[in-house]
Amino acid sequence: MRISVIGSGYVGTTLAACFADLGHEVVNVDIDEEVVATINRGEPPIHEEGLPERVARHVTETGRLRATTDYDDVLETEATFVALPTPSRDDGSIDLSIMEAGTEQLGETLSTKEGWHTVVVKSTVVPGTTQDLIAPTVAAASGKALGEEIGVGMNPEFLREGTAVADFLEPDKVVLGADDDRTLADLRTVYEPLTERVDTAVVETGTREAEMMKYANNAFLAAKVSLINDLGNICKELGVDTYEVADAMGLDDRITRAFLDSGLGWGGSCFPKDVAAIVAAARDEGYEPPMLNAAVEVNDLMPARLLSLLDDHVDVDGKQVALLGLAFKPGTDDVRNTRSAALVRGLTDRGADVVAHDPAAVERMRASFPELDFAVADSPAEALDGAHACIVATAWPDYSALDDEFDAMAHPLVLDGRHCLEPRDGIVYEGLTW
Repeated sequence: MRISVIGSGYVGTTLAACFADLGHEVVNVDIDEEVVATINRGEPPIHEEGLPERVARHVTETGRLRATTDYDDVLETEATFVALPTPSRDDGSIDLSIMEAGTEQLGETLSTKEGWHTVVVKSTVVPGTTQDLIAPTVAAASGKALGEEIGVGMNPEFLREGTAVADFLEPDKVVLGADDDRTLADLRTVYEPLTERVDTAVVETGTREAEMMKYANNAFLAAKVSLINDLGNICKELGVDTYEVADAMGLDDRITRAFLDSGLGWGGSCFPKDVAAIVAAARDEGYEPPMLNAAVEVNDLMPARLLSLLDDHVDVDGKQVALLGLAFKPGTDDVRNTRSAALVRGLTDRGADVVAHDPAAVERMRASFPELDFAVADSPAEALDGAHACIVATAWPDYSALDDEFDAMAHPLVLDGRHCLEPRDGIVYEGLTW
């Protein structure tokens, strides 16, 4: 099938490369000329495991993937997936202005096309957005009748940054949301190469239900992480090993072990934005969700909890503190809502000289948080040399392998926010919740 993908961020680039992997011919449309040029060189514009080799192969070898700034290239395709940003407003609701502008331009482009075209919303949007805003916008701009000349569906993504390619190619489920039979049939065709190869659940539903499934997924997982962190805080106070407790909890098939790793909490683009958006949507309807509000409260508490442990051990005023990890999770360069930002603020407020290391996220951290004051080390060892404390904020595998490097610290205090180090002789080790 010939497919176009509007947007080349974390979701759009992964989607385009993986569709090409399934044998589709894909054109990735983006207004950023530099991003388009990067893709057409066979390089992904983001850091994601498994993506560089796929982009390179399908751009330079199979020819099934290319990028463009020209919306007219959509006319040569049969289906368009819209993967544009839906950033949060100050009140937590999502800003749909980029989506609305992009889909209006898409509709204007499609006005010259003869025959049927399917438009699929891939961006995360609150229930009713596809049906009440996107579909009418595309129809009005194209001058085409919904369900007769053009179809608009919803196909939520369940991709975790750092494992997005694997999540796409080996999904737990594929959700196909449509309000007409032809759009649903086109969605089946797009995913048929995947569903024939992988034994996975295929959920066919309406667009509103498909939209809500993404929010329900992320809200549940965010609440689960906050709950284990709340339990972990209790365990810490009572002298209990949280991870032994979590291992036992995970043996219950009603709970499972996934997302029971206590620590600094969740960040990134999905959990914070999606929880805030669904809370805002509920609030607009007169319902204040107490459990989700509590999940956010616990999550916001965790960096302060770690800094309080630091205060119990050492006064860092005028002293070097090594911060290992800037990305919100390993395997990505994404620093959106990273816990490290709050840690840097707290450390500098205490007068510390922060020396940070991250194998992928330094440039994005500098660009996203220009107000933060921290130095950058080329290696974990350089950050640790002369430090009076070390905080582990991201569970990069390289950090788990550290050993003798801690001997170069001026004061061997290690605060592990991600349970990725083992205590050893010669260091003062503190786990955040264990």
